[in-house]
Amino acid sequence: MHTYAEQARLEPADTWLGFKQLLPLSFFVAAFGLAFGLAAAQEGLSEGNIVLMSALVFAGTSQFAALELWGTQVPLVPLIITTFAINARHLLMGASLYPWLQHISPLKRYGIMLLASDANWAMAMQGFHKGERALGILLGGGLAIWSFWMLGTWLGLYFGSAIEDPFSIGLDMVLGCFLLAMALGGRKDLRILVIWCVAGISSMMAYWWLPANSHVVVGALSGGLVGALWMEKEKK
Repeated sequence: MHTYAEQARLEPADTWLGFKQLLPLSFFVAAFGLAFGLAAAQEGLSEGNIVLMSALVFAGTSQFAALELWGTQVPLVPLIITTFAINARHLLMGASLYPWLQHISPLKRYGIMLLASDANWAMAMQGFHKGERALGILLGGGLAIWSFWMLGTWLGLYFGSAIEDPFSIGLDMVLGCFLLAMALGGRKDLRILVIWCVAGISSMMAYWWLPANSHVVVGALSGGLVGALWMEKEKK
């Protein structure tokens, strides 16, 4: 078995392979980008601001949430809280990737994490747990998803009426089904089971009894805390 340091090697061929692996899913991401471009244009944002938001924020659900709060005066505090709540799962994603990312320079580490999303993170973790070099999936897959998110956003500015509501045709289920397949096909041991159970149960309790979107924060923090306290031993 390879050590974490060996698995953290990043070759150009790995990045290209990761790009191709996430390419099929990226077409569905483009559809969401198209819907966002249309919705943002209808809210009165300029084309430059819309494209810049997608390029720098790169967080579909958060961007849609921001549009719901958009107006003549943008409420910054609610916007920040909502965005943090929706993206709190990245705390767990970052913690789960740390055993491998710690072996590369901070510049590469945070550069790659700028492109981290649910899909390429899930595939990368599956690869790592199989003993493979999976940073290429994280980087290349992220580039594929980002590129098609940008393409979709641009198309939405001009052809957005084609898909005004991606949820009405079930596109919102594509990523969920993909992540479920990754979870079921990934590593299975007591540690992973406990982490998933703690995150799931705490998230559902927060969904029922705490304010909106807080279940994302609670689930991510509780699962991440279990993973941090129950560290996985490095392979020799």
